Amino acid sequence: MTQPTQAVLRALVAEPTHEFYGLELGAIAGLPSGTVHPILARLEACGWLVSHWEDLDPHTEGRPRRRYYQLTPDGAVRARAALARAKAATAKLQHRLRPDLAGGAV
Repeated sequence: MTQPTQAVLRALVAEPTHEFYGLELGAIAGLPSGTVHPILARLEACGWLVSHWEDLDPHTEGRPRRRYYQLTPDGAVRARAALARAKAATAKLQHRLRPDLAGGAV
């Protein structure tokens, strides 16, 4: 799992019942829109997210409509598990590369 995908998932998992729009997630994750939206599309295609367009008139509001994304209940479980696996894999790799960081011999 890529670091950008992990950043998006961490933002979503932090507030699993909140509906986020893409630019909002990008700001939280520190990622550009061109990175966030393909991630959201992939997560939605996998069933981890649901989305909907907000109901407003762009001319009246003076801005484009936003597409809101929210974790599904199953997606929240899967996201937490995937983040835990990624964290464990990173820790294992760090231990192999730098055993001194994990308290091992140099």
